[in-house]
Amino acid sequence: MSQDTPCIAVCMIDPRTNLCFGCGRTLPEIARWGQMSAEERRALMTALPERMDAAGLPPISGRGRRE
Repeated sequence: MSQDTPCIAVCMIDPRTNLCFGCGRTLPEIARWGQMSAEERRALMTALPERMDAAGLPPISGRGRRE
């Protein structure tokens, strides 16, 4: 996957949090990703590790793979 996306091709939504198990985004964020500015994408990618941690989901490493 490109470094311009947090996607790691583990596309499953956690029913408890409504976050993708792979990247931590919501379905609306995933759907809008292509229309987001580079700044919006970077801001969201910066927030994803903390979001995943708060949701109790395993963290994503900086290389797009689970730690």
